[in-house]
Amino acid sequence: MSAAQNFRNVAIVAHVDHGKTTLVDAMLRQSGAFAERAEPVDRVMDSGDLEREKGITILAKNTAVHRRQPDGTEVVINVIDTPGHADFGGEVERGLSMVDGVVLLVDASEGPLPQTRFVMRKALAAALPVILVVNKTDRPDARIDEVVNEAQDLLLDLAGDLEDEEASQAAELALDLPVLYASGRAGVASMNKPADGSVPDGDNLDPFFDVLMEHVPAPKGDPDAPLQAHVTNLDASAFLGRLALVRIHNGTLRKGQQVSWCREVDGEPVIEKAKITELLATVGVDRQPAEQAVAGDIVAVAGMPTIMIGDTLADPENPQPLPRITVDEPAISVTIGTNSSPLAGRVSGHKLTARMVKTRLDTELIGNVSLRVVDIGRPDAWEVQGRGELALAILVEQMRREGFELTVGKPQVVTRQVDGKLHEPFEHLTIDVPEEFLGAVTQLLAARKGRMDHMATNAHGWVRMEFIVPSRGLIGFRTDFLTETRGTGIANAVFDGYAPWAGEIRARHSGSLVSDRQGTVTPYAMIQLADRGTFFVDPGDDTYEGHVVGINPRLEDLDINVTREKKLTNMRQSSADVMETLAKPMQLDLEGAMEFCAVDECVEVTPEIVRVRKVHLDATTRARERSRAKARDANV
Repeated sequence: MSAAQNFRNVAIVAHVDHGKTTLVDAMLRQSGAFAERAEPVDRVMDSGDLEREKGITILAKNTAVHRRQPDGTEVVINVIDTPGHADFGGEVERGLSMVDGVVLLVDASEGPLPQTRFVMRKALAAALPVILVVNKTDRPDARIDEVVNEAQDLLLDLAGDLEDEEASQAAELALDLPVLYASGRAGVASMNKPADGSVPDGDNLDPFFDVLMEHVPAPKGDPDAPLQAHVTNLDASAFLGRLALVRIHNGTLRKGQQVSWCREVDGEPVIEKAKITELLATVGVDRQPAEQAVAGDIVAVAGMPTIMIGDTLADPENPQPLPRITVDEPAISVTIGTNSSPLAGRVSGHKLTARMVKTRLDTELIGNVSLRVVDIGRPDAWEVQGRGELALAILVEQMRREGFELTVGKPQVVTRQVDGKLHEPFEHLTIDVPEEFLGAVTQLLAARKGRMDHMATNAHGWVRMEFIVPSRGLIGFRTDFLTETRGTGIANAVFDGYAPWAGEIRARHSGSLVSDRQGTVTPYAMIQLADRGTFFVDPGDDTYEGHVVGINPRLEDLDINVTREKKLTNMRQSSADVMETLAKPMQLDLEGAMEFCAVDECVEVTPEIVRVRKVHLDATTRARERSRAKARDANV
């Protein structure tokens, strides 16, 4: 077996919560990556705090599973664990550029969902072989046969969207699709279909490894050819500085080797000399120093402090750069700037200045290929564009935890001109709800310009609906959807392309309760104003003019005084005070606050608190802006 044949590079792709990370945990355990007496850790690949809190994979990460073959040789299986949420599609695209095959993991009950379609379109376009794994076969509501048919129909449907030669090749992949049945939690896989709701036969993942070795081809690189290594990810070390994760396409990479570093500076290709100061190979979940790595392997290198994703490390005598990694364009944007509220900077140690915010955004661009930062002509704010609300909210949450104080605007869509007409992004939305909520969900999406594309029911009393909806219509949709379905509905969306502007969408049918002065919220004021709406604040909280303290059931905004105190006199009352209790205020997290924002509102974000506020704090200025907006609408 040659050096290149000692490797298999595979990406595991699936929708959110279909069990990718759990399956990788089982692969690592059964390959001996953990010490025998090591404390068992679940979701070892989800190493970030936000990933563990939200239960989703945000960043694509790699691990290496060492597998000994019956002939005694050892094969290194480089596994890329990709995100399942459509907002992190750039991570998926980057992961696919590193591999030679794809494991498509599908829930035995939910089946293929929108993110599955997005990822498989990319995989088929790259002519990558696909292995279908039906996971969670032990779910009580499993429907294994239907899910397998849906996955095959999906692949054939996607094959029809490709060019002639690619379409026939993709159709062959779909028809010859190897299918396995697994329970990642139990660490079992089998080629034999189990009964719905039961664990597959067998004791381990050996059938899965066997199918992977058979259907995923070995890397085609030549260890003796001139060096070509593609930078696909970045990491950092306290001792080594920036680390570049590279896929070696050709040649051999050695510690201390001189290479040609092919990169871009201001859009122009530049080639300069560099030295590999350290070479790290992945063993299980750890990186260990190595002397050399050959074509087909995925390793980390140090020595280039400004290296970027998409750069190429090439032979110094014959540098041949590889094509740079490209991803789909962003569809949603927010304005991120410094905190300009009257309460800014009250806690020492917070990062407040525009220079700090801009430096942090520039740092994010180094490792996040899906983001764009656009100058909007202001010294203290920038437009940040991404795939979706969640991706942008994750960035803001990370900055908040790092000590930044920010002002974040309402999410907007990124529009473009096509043939002189305004076009906006649309989403393919899939919704699973109990039948009783069918009418409510249909009415909710009709108001947001959604068009139903498909509907089907299953034997368990649930309905699956597919809609084409403007991305604008999904801003703030989650809260209304969960309310209408009493928390039972499941909604997933993926970018579907650009189409002509759909017209005005009024997503919010309530106004805001706005504080009219600075001070401290008092219980007396909140009791007197309890019938005005739902509050976001507690007694004792700080407030200021323009701070949104609650929801007004009516459409217009209402300025109120939440700092009013009870007047104390020396006159005896004829009756004792009646004990009154306050309703528990609504707690807004960052994502909820961004969804709630009206056009003239933004979110104040600090490490301690998240507040919704008006863009213009002064009531007179806000009234003047409303008058101008009405005049503009009348002229139109």
